[in-house]
This record gives sequence, C-alpha cells and structure tokens, in this order.
Amino acid sequence: MSRIYLSPPDVGQQERDAIVAAIDSNWVAPIGPDLDAFEAEVAERANRPYGVGLSSGTAALHLALILAGVGPGDEVIVPTLTFVPTANVATYVGAKPVFIDVELDSWCLSPELVAEFLEKRARVGKIPKAAMVVDLYGQCADYGRLLPIFAKYGVTVIEDAAEALGAHRDGLPAGSHGQFAVFSFNGNKIITTSSGGMLLCNSPDEAARARKLATQAREPFPYYEHVELGYNYRLSNLLAAFGRVQLADLDSRIKRRFAISEIYAAQLREIDGLTFMPIPEGSEPNHWLTCVRFDQKVTKVNPELLRLALEAEDIESRPIWKPLHTMPLFAGCEAILDGSAEAIFNDGLCLPSGSSLKVSELERITDIILQAAKR
Repeated sequence: MSRIYLSPPDVGQQERDAIVAAIDSNWVAPIGPDLDAFEAEVAERANRPYGVGLSSGTAALHLALILAGVGPGDEVIVPTLTFVPTANVATYVGAKPVFIDVELDSWCLSPELVAEFLEKRARVGKIPKAAMVVDLYGQCADYGRLLPIFAKYGVTVIEDAAEALGAHRDGLPAGSHGQFAVFSFNGNKIITTSSGGMLLCNSPDEAARARKLATQAREPFPYYEHVELGYNYRLSNLLAAFGRVQLADLDSRIKRRFAISEIYAAQLREIDGLTFMPIPEGSEPNHWLTCVRFDQKVTKVNPELLRLALEAEDIESRPIWKPLHTMPLFAGCEAILDGSAEAIFNDGLCLPSGSSLKVSELERITDIILQAAKR
C-alpha cells in the first residue's frame, strides 16, 4: 500500500495543460497574463482590491511588516500557537515578537488576553506596532472582537490566513481582515502553486510598493538604480497558471475536506475523550486539516504513540504546532499565557486530510485509531 500523506497536492490533467499553455505563450518569467489574472482572482475571493503574487507566504508576511512600517526596536504580537514563519518575519525586520495565548473554543488568538495585555501596555506607553493574527488550521480568528481592540490602541493588523483560503467568519472571507493579509500556496495547502503565496492590499500604492520590493526594489531608470533594500520574491507566471486551475476548484476541495472531517467524526465518535478542533458559531473553516485532541484524563490514547502507530503503517500524521514561546529560538521573548496552547499541543494530533484521500485510506486510518483506543 502506498504512503498516506497529511495533506498532499491534489493535481490533475488540467494543471498540466495550464503549465504547457503558459510555456507555449512564452510567458515563463515572473510576469505575465496568468500572474495578473491569478492576483485578481485571489483578491476577489478575499474581498480585496489588490493581490501581489509572491514566492511564499513567508515572503508575503515579511513584506506586510515592511509596508506596515515595522522595524528595529518595534514589537509584534503573535499567537503562540502557529507555524514559526509568523514570528520569524518579525525578526527579519529587527522587531521582536510578543507571544499571546489562544482561546480554547477556536484555537486562535485570545481577544481577552490581547485586551488585558494592551491595557497594561497603554499605561506605560509601550504599544506594539503590529499584530499577526493567525487563522489556524483553516479557521478564522474572531475578528469581530479583535479588530476593535487593536483599533483602540492603534495596532496595525496583518491577517496570517496562510492556511485559510476559502474560510469565512461572520460572513466575511479569510484574507479580508486588517490592513494586510497573506495566503500560502505551499504544496500542503488546500490549493497550491508548488510554492508561492500572496499579499492582499487595500490600495494601489501598497500593491505597487510590494511589487517593487519583491523585484529587488529597482528604481524606474534605464540603468539599475537602487535606493532601498529589495528582495527576489515574485511568483512566476508559470506557477500562477497552475494556481488558477487549483483556485477554480477551491470550493469542491473545501467540500471534500469537510466530508473527510465528517467521516472521522462518525467513525471515531465512540472514543471517550476524543474531541475535534471546535468551530465557534459564525465560523466556516475550510477544513484544511482535521485536528483532534485526546483528553488524557478520560482516554488512554496517547497522541504521540498514536502518531507512531500510524507512521508504522506508512501514514503521516503530525502533532499540533508546538507553541512558539517554548522554542529555544525565542528564549527571552515576552509571552502572555494561560496554558491553552500548551494543552492543545500536548494532547493534539493532525490527521491526514488531503482532498484526494480515498475512502479505503480513511478506513485504514480510522481502524488504526480505533485499535489504539481499545488497547
């Protein structure tokens, strides 16, 4: 039996045809009609007027901080339960991350802890410059509560929607919140361009500056003139052609991943102490990954032992993101915690969730989990 991956690319003949057509058009450099169209189509999904296709979601986060004016000596709020690039990019610009815990009913940034933290910081006149709000595992944070808090203290909000394309919260799409937003099209995401990402902006000036910075910040002269530091961050027209086909199929991929999560819920419902990532009222996640927790007070299923049991059968699963405040890389950074992220990490597991997952493969996975529960 072939290996089952956590979230592999789901690719077919249409993607191949799109790549060939782009090659035949000779638009193979980092500009072209497919890139222009892909930027517009993704921006439309996020209710944004402008999108800038980039080489990765990390590149998009980096440029978002630069456009927000974040630099040396500044602080950036980051939820501790996320992938490391969300915090890494703060260090790229010389800023320092401040980690804040998540709420248990969404696993996203806690509005209560944010409000308490900013109130205390306001008393001493030391407000962070920006906040990275993460839409974790394809579920949007509670922007209805978070945005007014950040607005009160003048904190620029960047929505890290890397995992959440196609999700909604209170009727608003992922990528529509804050001054800037970011998507990732890495190979494991719900749609992919092999590697790639996108920065979502509200003004033509922001988009133009992002494009300039992403193409080595070249000045508009016939010779090469550079006044500021630039980067080689643009997405290629070839990969954008690939992404357009994937984007056209986004809604069916969301439906398939939702169906997979429903099958897991039905097949594993008898396991005491097993819960799934909660979905608050008003939240419509894209179900990028099906994530579960095993209450160690109720069940004998240990998530790490279960991960090893699945791996022994050539099935990939992964722990929940390890909280960033526990990383040696960020030793000494301030962290406002209530134990939620560490609890989720300690008893959580991400299950295979790819949209190409077969019913027979789901049966393999659930059989192993049920056997572990019996043992």
